[in-house]
Amino acid sequence: MAFIRKKQQEQQLQLYSKERFSLLLLNLEEYYFEQHRANHILHKSSHHERKIRGSLKICSKSAIFEPDAISQPIIKIPLRDCIKIGKHGENGANRHFTKAKSGSISLIFSQVYFIKEHNVVAPYKIERGKMEYVFELDVPGKVEDVVETLLQLHRASCLDKLGDQTAMITAILQSRLARTSFDKNRFQNISEKLHMECKAEMVTPLVTNPGHVCITDTNLYFQPLNGYPKPVVQITLQDVRRIYKRRHGLMPLGLEVFCTEDDLCSDIYLKFYEPQDRDDLYFYIATYLEHHVAEHTAESYMLQWQRGHLSNYQYLLHLNNLADRSCNDLSQYPVFPWIIHDYSSSELDLSNPGTFRDLSKPVGALNKERLERLLTRYQEMPEPKFMYGSHYSSPGYVLFYLVRIAPEYMLCLQNGRFDNADRMFNSIAETWKNCLDGATDFKELIPEFYGDDVSFLVNSLKLDLGKRQGGQMVDDVELPPWASSPEDFLQKSKDALESNYVSEHLHEWIDLIFGYKQKGSGAVGAHNVFHPLTYEGGVDLNSIQDPDEKVAMLTQILEFGQTPKQLFVTPHPRRITPKFKSLSQTSSYNASMADSPGEESFEDLTEESKTLAWNNITKLQLHEHYKIHKEAVTGITVSRNGSSVFTTSQDSTLKMFSKESKMLQRSISFSNMALSSCLLLPGDATVITSSWDNNVYFYSIAFGRRQDTLMGHDDAVSKICWHDNRLYSASWDSTVKVWSGVPAEMPGTKRHHFDLLAELEHDVSVDTISLNPASTLLVSGTKEGTVNIWDLTTATLMHQIPCHSGIVCDTAFSPDSRHVLSTGADGCLNVIDVQTGMLISSMTSDEPQRCFVWDGNSVLSGSQSGELLVWDLLGAKISERIQGHTGAVTCIWMNEQCSSIITGGEDRQIIFWKLQY
Repeated sequence: MAFIRKKQQEQQLQLYSKERFSLLLLNLEEYYFEQHRANHILHKSSHHERKIRGSLKICSKSAIFEPDAISQPIIKIPLRDCIKIGKHGENGANRHFTKAKSGSISLIFSQVYFIKEHNVVAPYKIERGKMEYVFELDVPGKVEDVVETLLQLHRASCLDKLGDQTAMITAILQSRLARTSFDKNRFQNISEKLHMECKAEMVTPLVTNPGHVCITDTNLYFQPLNGYPKPVVQITLQDVRRIYKRRHGLMPLGLEVFCTEDDLCSDIYLKFYEPQDRDDLYFYIATYLEHHVAEHTAESYMLQWQRGHLSNYQYLLHLNNLADRSCNDLSQYPVFPWIIHDYSSSELDLSNPGTFRDLSKPVGALNKERLERLLTRYQEMPEPKFMYGSHYSSPGYVLFYLVRIAPEYMLCLQNGRFDNADRMFNSIAETWKNCLDGATDFKELIPEFYGDDVSFLVNSLKLDLGKRQGGQMVDDVELPPWASSPEDFLQKSKDALESNYVSEHLHEWIDLIFGYKQKGSGAVGAHNVFHPLTYEGGVDLNSIQDPDEKVAMLTQILEFGQTPKQLFVTPHPRRITPKFKSLSQTSSYNASMADSPGEESFEDLTEESKTLAWNNITKLQLHEHYKIHKEAVTGITVSRNGSSVFTTSQDSTLKMFSKESKMLQRSISFSNMALSSCLLLPGDATVITSSWDNNVYFYSIAFGRRQDTLMGHDDAVSKICWHDNRLYSASWDSTVKVWSGVPAEMPGTKRHHFDLLAELEHDVSVDTISLNPASTLLVSGTKEGTVNIWDLTTATLMHQIPCHSGIVCDTAFSPDSRHVLSTGADGCLNVIDVQTGMLISSMTSDEPQRCFVWDGNSVLSGSQSGELLVWDLLGAKISERIQGHTGAVTCIWMNEQCSSIITGGEDRQIIFWKLQY
C-alpha cells in the first residue's frame, strides 16, 4: 500500500548508500547539510586510544556520527546542548583556527542520544551529564570550516525565539544553495537542452531534503545538496503520467509527479521556495505530456466510478489525490472510511446492513450519547465554534496505525519514544470502540486497511513496543473473530468496501469528507464541524507578522490534522453499476438497479451486439453516400426492417429513400418552410415531421398523403419525440408540449385526435429535446445554453443547468437514465447527473458538435467541420476522428443494435457507415 510502497522506495535508496543513517534521525524541520569521513576517538589522552570509524553528519540542529560497525550505536548530539565547540586541544570554542594543525573536532555537551545499536530500531537511549567527544576528520584541512559551521548553527539553536531560530537556519540554507548549482555532468545525455533550474526540497514523510531541481527536454532531475540518499534523482518525462500541484505547509509550493496511473505512491514530491518556480515547472511537464492525465477532474473520475469503471477503492484514491492528500505528507495522508461496524461476530455478513457503519455520519456523530454531550458543549462555546477538538486524520493517527511497519517515523515524530503500550494500536475492535466512545477520538482509517500488504498488522520486525497493564507485550494487532488471519482480515475489508451497501452509501461519506457537508451550514447540519485551523484557508500565515507565532501556528496545524481540499459543493450522486460490467473480483452488482426507473431489459444478444459495436466504433468506415436534398439534411428515421430511410431537410421536403434499390422513392412537401426533424410511429405506417412553420405533420406511407396536421406552437417546431401514444414537441416559442395522440383506427382513413396534457415553460427558445428510455424524464436544451431535466410524471422541472455558452445543439439520456449528455455551439460535451443535476464531466473540442449518439461511456458525434468524432468519456479524450461530410454533420441515426449508422449533413448528403469488426 501507499506508505509501505514509499518506505520500500526509501529503503532501496538507502541500500544505494549502504547507510543506517536516515533523515528520520533529524528533528522535525531540520536539514542535513554535509558529511565527512571521520574517526570517533575514545580515551584520547590514555595509552589505550581507540578509534571508531564512521561518518560525521552536520545537520542544522545536531551533529550525528554514524559508525561503520552496525554493533555501535549512532550518536546524535543536539547543538543546543553543546557547551563548547572547537578544535581538539585548544581552549575556547571561538578562537581563530587558521594556524592550527589539529585534525580533530571537540564537542563538549550535556546530553547525547544513542540510536540503532546493533541496527535495532528501538527508543533512543539518552545519556546526560557533561562530556566531551572528539572526532578526527580524514581531511584535516576541513576542520576549520566544519567548526565554523557548527558554531554558526549552534548560535541559531541557542536563540530564545523559535521564529528567530528558523529564520537564521533558513538564511544559512539559502546561502548554501546559492553557492551551488545543478551539476550538468549528471545529465543522461550530452544533447539534453536545459529548460529550467531552481532551488527546491524533496519531500518525504516528516522530512524534506534541500537541493536543486533541473528540467530538460527529456528528464526531470533533483540533486540533493548533501548527496543523500543518492547524488541525483532522475525521472524520464516520457514516463510521467500524472502531476499535481500541492499545498505544503498550507502554502501553494508543492508539486507531486507520478509515473503510474492508479497509485497513491508518487515518484517524487518537490517543495519549492517560490510559487512561480512550482508553476513554471508544472507548465513545462504538462506541456510535454501528450495525454496529461492530471487534467482529470473529480467530476470525470466520478463519471467513471458511477458507471462501474472505477472500484470504490480506486475512486477514493483519486479523490484523495485531487484533495491534496499524499503519502509523502503525513499531515495530509489519504483518508479512508471505517466501513464495518461489527467486530465481535464469528462470521461477517455483508448482506446485513447492520454489519456496516452509518456512512452518512462522521465518526464523532455515530454515538448518540457522546454526540449529545459534544453538542451541549458546542452550543455553549463562543465563536468560532467547533464540535470536535481533534481531527479524523493527523500524523499521529497515521503512525498509530503504521507503527509496526514504520517505527522510525513514530520515533521521529515523538522525539525518540514510542507511545504508551496501552495507547498503541493493539486491537481492531478496541480501536473501533474507542472511536465510538472516546471523548477525543474521532479518527478514520488509512488506505492500508483496504490493500494487500498485511505488514502493518504484524510485528514482523519483533519491535519492543512495551508491556500493557495486563502484563502482555504489544505484538501483532488483535483481529476480530471473523478474520482467520491478517490476509483474511484485509480481504474481507476489501469485500466490505466494494459491497452493495457501501456502493449505495459511499457518496454520503464523500459529502462529509470531500463535499458540501465538509464546511458551512452543510457541516453544521451533519454534525461535522472541526476546529477552524483544520480547514483550507482557515488561517492566512502571510498575515501573521510575528515569526514565533507563525512557526507555532504552522506546527499546530500540521500536527493537529488538516481537512481535505473541498472537491464538491453540491450533493454527490450515488453509485450505479451498469449491467454486464464486472467491477472487480470482490465487487457485487447493485441489486436495486433492476427495479430502477428508466432501466430497459434487452436480450443478451442485443446487449452483446451493442457492446461489440461500441468497442469497434473507432473503426467506422464510410460505405455509401447519396445527395438527395437541395439543402441541409435535418432528420433521419428508418423503418424497422431497415429498408426505407426517411429524411427531412431545410429544403422543406420529406424524402423516402430505398436502401435496397439505392433510389429515391418519394419526395413530399408540406409547406414552403424548412422541416426540422422526423420520426416513424410504431408499425412503420406513419411518419411525423416538425416544421419551422409552427406545425407538426403526419404522413401516411401506405396512402402516400398527409394524414394530419397539428398546429401546436406559436413559432418554429425544432424537435419532436414520440412514446406510447404521446407526442413531445419543442419549439422556439419557449415551450415543450406533451400531447396525447390517439391513433387512427385505420391508417389514412381517420385523423388523429390530440389533447394537450402538459406545457413545459422555458425562458427562451427550445432547440432540442430527448426522452429517457422509459419516457419518464425529458431533457431540453435552449438557445442560451441551458439544459433542463423534467419529470414527466408530474410535469415539473427537476434541474436547470446553465452549462453551455451558446446554443445547445443536442441532448440525450444514457441508456440507464442516470446521465444526460449535451453538446453545444461552444464545442463542449457535458455530462450531467440526473439525480443531483451536477455537471460531472466536461470535455471540449475546437468546434461545435452538432449531433451525437452515445452508450453512456463513449460518444459518436458529428462536428461542424463534417468529421465524426469518437469520444472516450471515461478516459477524457478524443479516441478517433473520421472524415465524412464536406459540411457540418447535422443529424445522426443509429439502430437499436448499434450496428447501423446513417448521418446527414449541410452538404445535402446522407452517408451510410459500415462497422469493421
